[in-house]
Amino acid sequence: MSTNRYPALPSRMSLISFKTRLRGAQKGHSLLKKKADALAIRYRTIMGELRNAKLEMVEQIKGSYFTVSKAQFIAGDIGLAVQESLKLPTYAMRLRIDNIAGVRVPSFSEREGDEGDFGAEDDTRRLRRTGTAGIGRGGEQLREASERFHDTLRLLVNIASLQVSWVTLDIAQKVTNRRVNALEKVVIPRVQNTLGYITSELDEQEREEFFRLKMVQKKKRQLQARKAEEAALAQTEPRTGPAAVKNALAMASVDGDAAAGVDEADMVV
Repeated sequence: MSTNRYPALPSRMSLISFKTRLRGAQKGHSLLKKKADALAIRYRTIMGELRNAKLEMVEQIKGSYFTVSKAQFIAGDIGLAVQESLKLPTYAMRLRIDNIAGVRVPSFSEREGDEGDFGAEDDTRRLRRTGTAGIGRGGEQLREASERFHDTLRLLVNIASLQVSWVTLDIAQKVTNRRVNALEKVVIPRVQNTLGYITSELDEQEREEFFRLKMVQKKKRQLQARKAEEAALAQTEPRTGPAAVKNALAMASVDGDAAAGVDEADMVV
């Protein structure tokens, strides 16, 4: 019992302090439990989305490389032409931080419109719209391959975002569960044991104080009774004390002398 409680002096202040600590620990446990439940729900949702995205990725990559093979079959070697047409980045991402139950989760998405300074969207649109590489020789197949790979890249970015979110939530969920278990299995029981110890010690002190007060009252009653007896003896002392004895002896001697004088008178007569 002593090893499963906090060191504390049995006093009223300690009792109030540990009661406050117990309420704080119970409230923290409740909040962390709700946070763990929210993280678990979001974790399972992201895990399902990630699984579906990875299954879709397999078919998406197969289709993308198939369209490239068709374009190469029709247009021949298109590597140099594609490189010449890509003067600017054709894809740009933005990073967004989501707050899930107090956990900062990063997510990635495509930068669209005029959001970036890279000119990625304009160059991509130009490539899709004009098909500068091989217009006369398989331009349609090149545009199709570009569209398919763009969709594949968007899917890969989504998978990367889900993967990062999944790992972040997994770490946060483990940390939160450890805190919940620590509060539930260690902190709260120790505080409760400490409160029990302080309460029992205070009760024992109250019993000892009550017994001491009873003994003090008993001593006071005995002292008062003794004083009352002494007062009673003091009131009866003038009639039964030494002075009264002397007076009685004197009176007895006077009576004796008088009786002796009477006897002598009788003898003279």
